[in-house]
Amino acid sequence: MSEQSVGNWKRQFLEAGKTGLAAGKSGPSTREAQLEAEVADLTQALGEAAVELRVWKKSAEGRLGPSRTSR
Repeated sequence: MSEQSVGNWKRQFLEAGKTGLAAGKSGPSTREAQLEAEVADLTQALGEAAVELRVWKKSAEGRLGPSRTSR
């Protein structure tokens, strides 16, 4: 391995690091923004499902009594 090769790799690594740091300062990438939006949608869906489940359990308790639906 030549000194020149190591020097080239080092230069490329440092340039990529600078580019990455500069991009981080400007905000999330498009992919990061997409994933954050997906997480928000899934979190909302999970919350809605939890509320529905609670309603169904309350309804079942009213019809079947608490012993059939308790953990």
